[in-house]
Amino acid sequence: MASEAAAQSKDHHLLHSHAHEEDIPGTVNLKAAEGDDVAYGQALFPVPAEDPNDPLQWSNFKKTMILIICSFYSFLANSSLIGPSPYIDLWAEEFGISTTKASELVSYPNLAFGFGSLIFVPMYLKYGRRPVMLFSLVSFAAGLIGASRCTTYGGLLAARIVHGFGSCVCEALPVQLVNDIFFLHERGKRIGYYTVCLCLGTFGSLPAGYMLAGGYGWRLFFYVEFAFAMALLILAFFFVEETSYNRKAFTYPSTPPNDTEKEGVSEIEKGSQHADLVVPPRKSLLQTLSLWGRVDNDVPFFKTMIRSFTYFLVPQSLWVITTFGINIGLSALAFSYTFPILIVSPPYNWAVTNSGLFAIAAVVGYGLAVPFTSSSDRLAAYFTKRNNGIREAEMRLGVMLPAMLIGPAGIVLYGLTAERGLHWICFFVGGAMNYWAAYFYFSFTLAYAVDSYYANTSEMLIAMNIGKQAISFGLGLKVLAWVLESGYAVVISGAFGGVLLLNNLFLLFFMIWGKKLRKYLSETWLARLHFRSIREVTTH
Repeated sequence: MASEAAAQSKDHHLLHSHAHEEDIPGTVNLKAAEGDDVAYGQALFPVPAEDPNDPLQWSNFKKTMILIICSFYSFLANSSLIGPSPYIDLWAEEFGISTTKASELVSYPNLAFGFGSLIFVPMYLKYGRRPVMLFSLVSFAAGLIGASRCTTYGGLLAARIVHGFGSCVCEALPVQLVNDIFFLHERGKRIGYYTVCLCLGTFGSLPAGYMLAGGYGWRLFFYVEFAFAMALLILAFFFVEETSYNRKAFTYPSTPPNDTEKEGVSEIEKGSQHADLVVPPRKSLLQTLSLWGRVDNDVPFFKTMIRSFTYFLVPQSLWVITTFGINIGLSALAFSYTFPILIVSPPYNWAVTNSGLFAIAAVVGYGLAVPFTSSSDRLAAYFTKRNNGIREAEMRLGVMLPAMLIGPAGIVLYGLTAERGLHWICFFVGGAMNYWAAYFYFSFTLAYAVDSYYANTSEMLIAMNIGKQAISFGLGLKVLAWVLESGYAVVISGAFGGVLLLNNLFLLFFMIWGKKLRKYLSETWLARLHFRSIREVTTH
């Protein structure tokens, strides 16, 4: 019988599995063979190496600490970008500029946040995750302390771009680390935890508003962010070990169940190979604290940058790009720009210090979505069991059906409330509906894309981050001008709500035709290009 050890195994027990991917990327055979460790009754995938230094073999405590640190970094970086939105009017007055010009202090750092991945992701592929993350945190902290001391619009914009660009790795790295250290059956849940931290970055606008009430001004916000950034740097130094790993050197030859001979190598011969493997000792604490990562001289730095743009041609990847871009452009930027202006004007006439309270909508919306974090993993496991142990990438998508309509409905409610001066509670209800639905789309479109294609995950993440930030920048940059020209109902309820609904409806397309699309793509030049570029065992 296959052991029911799974992720709860003791540290001294090395996990084993014979799971393997079928000919179509995204279709995985999870039938458990004799001696396999399992989860939900299915073999573990990816197949871990016979080495305690393989990140898949690390203890749950180690993995959880890495996930917590990276997720909190995502929260902190995003809160530093979106949090100052209550200061837009204040900056306009202080620097003698228009409100639209002042909003660029939020828009352009967001754009730098996305395009920084083009540099930082190839860096962590070539030089390792750990040194790049530590360097990123140092850059982030430097930009924050610089922003706190600026006295001009240009200086503040430059400092904001520095901390936005420096922290960009927190968008790609958590997903990469989830891929490095967690198994397939854990990805949806872990990416969900990271996603809720990323999304709750909008909560930063709440303390930002109340800092004005204390008489401290907007600079205190950056002092507080800097303090947390330094604390996070210390935690990352001690707990975030290098997760880049060459699994091929210690991987036991994987044989599909009931297949006693493959490629001319018998089970007896494979067992002999397994016995000859020398299991190295676990690295010492001092070794794990090295500032040097795993340098991969085979990674072509500039080719990696260029090749990432080909992922715009992969429909699953493009869906993630549009999903994140539209939701960030709507939720994080349009809400953040318009609510502080709306709520201090008639008929509401709230104090400026309360203009950050819209973050409560995000807390409620995401908070109500968190209990569903593991839902896609559980649904996929259920369908895999019914499908005789064969898992399809689309099996996780069914949990997104309610969110498909609830998100656009929330946008419509928010826009109509602004246009018609409805009760202020409608702002919060509409926002919470949108945030609740966005959580499902953020978490599970990303997990689906990672699962469904022959992909170098890091290159796919570059395309995703550039694309979503460009879309959100385009939607958010002129939102105030559009609203003033055409009205909230036309722009937010009509245009933004319609665009979000159209994007969400692609869920039905992938649920019905996703596997056929995966099969078709696997036979194209694009799949061959990406498959040849994989230099490490991540998703496969």
